[in-house]
Amino acid sequence: MKIILIILLAVSIIPVFAQSLITFDVDTTKFAPGKTVELKGKVTGGLEGQPLAVEIKDADGNVMLIRTVTSDENGDFVLKFKVPNNAKAGEFDIVTTVELDGQSFSETKSVESVASTSEHLGQDPDQPICGKGTELVNGICQVVKTEVKGKGGGCLIASATYGTELAPQVQLLREIRDNNLLNTESGSAFMKTFNEFYYSFSPTIADYERENPVFKEAVKIAIAPMISTLSIMENANSESEVLGIGISLIILNLGMYIGIPAVVIVGIRKKFHF
Repeated sequence: MKIILIILLAVSIIPVFAQSLITFDVDTTKFAPGKTVELKGKVTGGLEGQPLAVEIKDADGNVMLIRTVTSDENGDFVLKFKVPNNAKAGEFDIVTTVELDGQSFSETKSVESVASTSEHLGQDPDQPICGKGTELVNGICQVVKTEVKGKGGGCLIASATYGTELAPQVQLLREIRDNNLLNTESGSAFMKTFNEFYYSFSPTIADYERENPVFKEAVKIAIAPMISTLSIMENANSESEVLGIGISLIILNLGMYIGIPAVVIVGIRKKFHF
């Protein structure tokens, strides 16, 4: 009987302990489109110093924003982020996740997003205020037609290269995609074309990386310069900035990966008369 009681007690304690490994709080009064929110939290149980991913999901489960932060030696972490301008009023989930030795630990908190007061400035008081998932068209609230962004859109090659989706390099690529490119028309058009090309071969490369450590290291060396240059895109917020910086980075990477090797090959051919 005592053994049964001990087992039951252990089973009841373990889930509680697991859930308390990550705790955080956020100022919900500032959780509105375009506002900067500060998230404070703490990790325990050996998770101190590990990268922690923070995701904001809307009521439909779509990821609106993703950020990473690393806790200090005491497990404390602070993260400031801007609520996406296209966030609609309603309930959002803030999901924090940490990986350690192949095991994931997560904590979720629901918050209520209020409509920004600037959304209704200049609006005719006689016109209706549309609810979540609708927009005002010619005085009538109509259902907003949207496309699911990045469905299945994982950074397959980068995740396989760095061993986890929580790697800072992988999170950087996702943040640029979700927070800079997909928030502009030109960036969205580019990602649509890019995804059709990228996902035609990336699953094969990612699988081969997992099977071949040497190939994995070669890919890591190859993509490191590209990831470093792409970090500049974090400064692109407007349509013109995305176009200007994006075109510049495309030219820069073409020069690094095609232009420089071509010049070297031509030089070798001339020197050795191949």
